[in-house]
Amino acid sequence: MKNIRSIDLTFSALFVCLMAIGANIAVWFPVLAIPIGGAAIPLSLQTFFATLAGLMLGKRLGSIAMITYIAVGIAGIPVFAKMQAGPMALINPTGGFILSFVFVAFITGFIAERGRKPSIPLYTAASLFGLVVNYGIGVTYLFIAMNTWLHLEISYFSAWAGMFPFLIKDTGMACLAAMFMLTISKRIPSRWVIFRT
Repeated sequence: MKNIRSIDLTFSALFVCLMAIGANIAVWFPVLAIPIGGAAIPLSLQTFFATLAGLMLGKRLGSIAMITYIAVGIAGIPVFAKMQAGPMALINPTGGFILSFVFVAFITGFIAERGRKPSIPLYTAASLFGLVVNYGIGVTYLFIAMNTWLHLEISYFSAWAGMFPFLIKDTGMACLAAMFMLTISKRIPSRWVIFRT
């Protein structure tokens, strides 16, 4: 494994902060919450920033940034949604989404690194594959949690149906991340050297 440089740590730390902000955007803007089943489910930008971490930092540093984010939250810093912290946040039905961010950044970075040059098709494909991983892990974890330790029997289809509004939002955000990344790559071409060497 290559040595991690100061600039690598700096950008990884930046994404830890962005993840914390993205998780709690609805705390400062309560209008960004969707009423589902009598409860207000806050929207977040976590998937967007996890995807962007993979695109910008690559699979290794992107996944390290997400692991650090989760570790900071488990340690007690309120960086998870609704300003939550501690290991119990991972036991919640939505804990699978938190865990999935490591894999989102990895697979997004892995695909982006395969490209020879920046392009919308490359970044969009990477972002959408990351989104599939995000919801594949998150919804499956939700389904298992509801049917086991929460003793609330739901079908796998119902678990997916409840996530549909968020899936629409995150699909749009994945495409936005791809366009944003293309703009960054044009303005700062040296990032291919900074992050990929």
